[in-house]
Amino acid sequence: MGVFDYGSGNLHSVTRALAAAGAQVTLSGDENRLMACDALVVPGVGAFEACMTGLRQAGGDALIARWLEAERPLLGICVGHQILFQSGTEHGLTTAGLGIWPGQVQRLAARRLPHMGWNRIEVAPGSRLFAGIEDEWFYFVHSYAVKAADAPTQAMVSTSRHEEEFIAAIEEQHICATQFHPEKSGAAGARLLRNWLNL
Repeated sequence: MGVFDYGSGNLHSVTRALAAAGAQVTLSGDENRLMACDALVVPGVGAFEACMTGLRQAGGDALIARWLEAERPLLGICVGHQILFQSGTEHGLTTAGLGIWPGQVQRLAARRLPHMGWNRIEVAPGSRLFAGIEDEWFYFVHSYAVKAADAPTQAMVSTSRHEEEFIAAIEEQHICATQFHPEKSGAAGARLLRNWLNL
């Protein structure tokens, strides 16, 4: 299990949570070490543009393209979830994402931001990521998201709401991603990580 260190994300808390869920974890920014792993986690915090800049400087765009071409399991977390979409717009600046899914990351139309705290999820029917934890609460820290109305139709999409509905998690074949932080979501987050590892 590889955790991609490209200078962004709660790397050590993600690593500890994955280890607690039963994974043997390699935290690295080295492409060869990561390509030797059987699954990849892409965390991320902060601004979309800064994450994409750091990812590209670390060769992460090429690494992830190779990874997905080989149809290997990938999990994106928080901004690591957002960068899998077409683009992100913050402070009037639009930055291209990895374009795995259509959709634009935009500022939430909410009176109070950031959206910080515990929320329920409207889980997609048949979700394997949320198996056994469909009614649990998960921890969010974000001001930007992809609107639920822009969800890709070919993927399994779970949503949440902070004054407006947004994509909270997405599953498509070997790719999963969460806007919330499973590593900060207590027992429910630990179960979600175990579910993902079991996929």
